[in-house]
Order: sequence, then structure tokens, then C-alpha cells
Amino acid sequence: MVGKILISACLAGLPVRYNGSAKPLIHDAVERWKAEGRLVTLCPELAGGFQVPRPPAEIENGLDGDDVLDGRARVLEISGGDVSAAYIDGARIALDVARENDCRHALLIDGSPSCGSGFVYDGSFSGKKHAGQGVTAALLRRNGIAVYSDREVDQLVDAIG
Repeated sequence: MVGKILISACLAGLPVRYNGSAKPLIHDAVERWKAEGRLVTLCPELAGGFQVPRPPAEIENGLDGDDVLDGRARVLEISGGDVSAAYIDGARIALDVARENDCRHALLIDGSPSCGSGFVYDGSFSGKKHAGQGVTAALLRRNGIAVYSDREVDQLVDAIG
């Protein structure tokens, strides 16, 4: 059997998003992987110490998770509080969990300052998106884990079956 898949807890249907909601991903392949015991569910933000609900946060100045990891940007709450350290902690825990479970692929919610893999919000809290990735997606990719967004399940199916 092909290895396990790290999946964002909100995509697995758990109400862990900043506003207390979930974003369940309904897809035949995801249901099959769940039945096969291949999904490893994690919310990097909760792993990093956040609660539900929590203030919205975005990566500042139109930058992304690579910039946060390299110290060029911060993750800021809407109030201006710097929560970068907790996002980095959550990303490190996600990487540890992925390694412990031999996850070579991750299926993460797009747009999140943690899990975004194709786009993130620009830091203005105005709903503007830009191409980029969140802190967890960036760290996973740096360590050889293939990251797919919730819109890329079919590409993940093609990659692993």
C-alpha cells in the first residue's frame, strides 16, 4: 500500500478553522483513503497552540510562508498581534507527524496562512488573495512532502492512486 496522507483537520470535517467551522472535502478518493486508514488528520494551527475560535491571521505585505520561515515576514492577527512563532511551531509539529506516519503527500486547505499551497491572503484583511503558500505547506515542501490543495484531489489521485 502507498503511504499515508496528511490532511488538514478542517478538510476532514472537524470544526477547527479560525471561526469554528469546518470545510469538509467531499470526494470519492478521500472517502476511500479514509476507509483504508490512510489519512492522518492534523490542524497545524491547533498544534501550534491556538484555540477555536481565534482571530483571523494573514501573512503580512503580500508575502508567504517561505518568507515567514526565512524571517522576512510575519503572520499577524487582524489586531496586529505577531503570531509567527506559533505558526512555525505548528508547521514543525505537522512535519514531525508527517514523518512519524510516513506521509509523503499532504492534502491541505488552500488560502490558510498555515496550509495554503496555491494561494494565501495578502495581509490586508480585505479578502485579496495572491499566489503563495502558508507556513506549513512551505515547510512540508522544503522537506520533500508533496502538497496538494483541496482543489487538487484529482492530481493527488493521479500521483498515488
